[in-house]
Amino acid sequence: MDLKNKIVICSGKIRPVAVEYLQDKVTLRSWQQKGRVPEPQWTEWLQEADALYSSGNIRIDEALLQKAPKLQVIAQASVGYDNFDVAACRAHNVKIGNTPGVLVNAVADIAYGLLIDTARGIVRGHLHAKSGLWGERKALGLGADLYGKTLGVVGFGDIGSAIARRGQASGMRVIYHNRRRRLDDAVFGATYVSMEELLRDSDFIVVAVTLNPSTTGLFDAAAFAAMKDGVRFVNISRGKVVDTDALYDALKSGKVAAAGLDVTEPEPLPGDHPLFSLPNITVTPHIASATEETRDEMAMVTAKNIIAALSGQPMLAQVD
Repeated sequence: MDLKNKIVICSGKIRPVAVEYLQDKVTLRSWQQKGRVPEPQWTEWLQEADALYSSGNIRIDEALLQKAPKLQVIAQASVGYDNFDVAACRAHNVKIGNTPGVLVNAVADIAYGLLIDTARGIVRGHLHAKSGLWGERKALGLGADLYGKTLGVVGFGDIGSAIARRGQASGMRVIYHNRRRRLDDAVFGATYVSMEELLRDSDFIVVAVTLNPSTTGLFDAAAFAAMKDGVRFVNISRGKVVDTDALYDALKSGKVAAAGLDVTEPEPLPGDHPLFSLPNITVTPHIASATEETRDEMAMVTAKNIIAALSGQPMLAQVD
């Protein structure tokens, strides 16, 4: 099918592999510069767009859809789509594509890296050495072993189960909580438990849920109070899953011995935010999928989702 008359617009800079792939098949409107597309140009593009390659986490809502009467599909280079008004897209008969599965190992690696950091203070150790305190023979303090400890994974999809495998490599006992028990959990050597059991028994907790009404604010003051004293906490899901003030209080009191966050609320987290005043937290700027290989693969899945939808074929990954 010849799609050269189909106009695909991009809300921000996209990977060169996707540009090359799309340019060969459709008419591409791509803003390959820093920052957002200027508003007048963006509005003009929306009016003629058949497809939208969403990058930069723009809000996909009724207001945008009203400006894009020809739009058939929006594909986003991410797993999450909490920036979408899904109901509005359905009302306008606009399909939604995303990229599940592509970034599993990259995200699991970041989660595991943050997990190790909460145990051993790697970033804190670097800052200690850099500041000259090591040379002054100042004590850094002791960390904690992973071996023999209990890792609780909240959200046991592809990413959660990949994190479990990494925990097992360190000799950890793995328990998990999910909306429902997985029939294949024995493959991962993981045990399904209630949320109450997971909070009570885990030495380390990693959050890998999707953001939805049932998970927003899931980790609030009551959840932290139900955890073991000295628990270590990692979030690689979405910032809004965690009550930031409650986490701050738990870290300051020592209830949570250390935390690692790749996602925050708000995001980005301001440099003067109170969390940064604490010595027992590491924050990374939402870099879980930020490897060359993973970003290229995400871009190609997104581009292929668009071509499939415009061709009347099933997308590689579609939000139902």
